[in-house]
Amino acid sequence: MKPPSTIRLLAMIGVAALLMAGRASAADVRVMISAGFYNVYSELGPAFERASGHHLVTTRGPSMGDSPEAIPARLARGEAADVVILDGNAADELARRELVQAGSKTELARSLIGMVVREGAAKPDIGSIEAFRSTLLAAKSIAYSDSGSGTYLSTTLFAKLGIADQIAGKSRKVRGPPSGEPVAMVVARGEAEIGFQQVSELIHVPGVSFVGALPAEVQPGFSFAGALTRNAEQPEAAAALIRFLASAESAPVIAKAGLMPIAER
Repeated sequence: MKPPSTIRLLAMIGVAALLMAGRASAADVRVMISAGFYNVYSELGPAFERASGHHLVTTRGPSMGDSPEAIPARLARGEAADVVILDGNAADELARRELVQAGSKTELARSLIGMVVREGAAKPDIGSIEAFRSTLLAAKSIAYSDSGSGTYLSTTLFAKLGIADQIAGKSRKVRGPPSGEPVAMVVARGEAEIGFQQVSELIHVPGVSFVGALPAEVQPGFSFAGALTRNAEQPEAAAALIRFLASAESAPVIAKAGLMPIAER
């Protein structure tokens, strides 16, 4: 007898108690989510819908940045949402701006920034800070995202390494989903020699080879988190979704997506 799938387990486990009340009052739960956690959400979301009876209405956008599709921009101009799932620091900033409810943030996963090259290309050394710096200087072209990881690279890390001016002319920012694409797709087409994004957004894209995560010393400590919006119309159902995604039973799906489950759960 085959073991039940992860999704089957998630639908059966002790989340039933937390979700049963939703069956009596099924709701449309409006979710805004960034790309880094989307693979996890796309797998667990249907299990939540089956177990709870709620229906997820999903809008995608970057956690931050200057795109009009970015979640902060959407909320600021009054787009409706019950829950946001995005970079943890971006969630904190939304709380400071009173766009999400204070105290509602729940950490869902830890995340690392990684690098890819086109499939078949040699994998450069990024195992130390000096090797990583040399790889950046030697690269003919560099791509990074328009969201949290790219913001960190372009505004903080490149300057910290003392190479911001040297690589500015060969670097480009890539607009992400929904109207854009993962950085890895740009690398796969040969439009950039190396590309950087959070690992979960790199490892499932065809046509690239994953080189590895950046050295630990320069990782910014990213996480993904869920939070209730200030004007949530379905706060109980939205909170149930966050608890479902944060449950220990979600850990295998989170790990498979290239993220790190929260260890203390």
